[in-house]
Amino acid sequence: MALTSQEIRQSLLANDPEFRKLAEEHSRCESQLDQILKSSYHNSEELMRETALKKLKLRLKDRMERILAQRRQEMLH
Repeated sequence: MALTSQEIRQSLLANDPEFRKLAEEHSRCESQLDQILKSSYHNSEELMRETALKKLKLRLKDRMERILAQRRQEMLH
């Protein structure tokens, strides 16, 4: 029986240090973005930080998705 993406993700979080590190960094970016977005006034430094965090978060997510796709492909063979 094939594993779902969520099950593969949980396995990677438990057994793959790189994937776990990427997920933790992604979560940190999310938390920092939440803090920036909660403030009522955004100066130019915060706006630049927000943009940088969004780009980093996207790169992390893309890398995690590539690892997930690779693992899914390995399971098919």
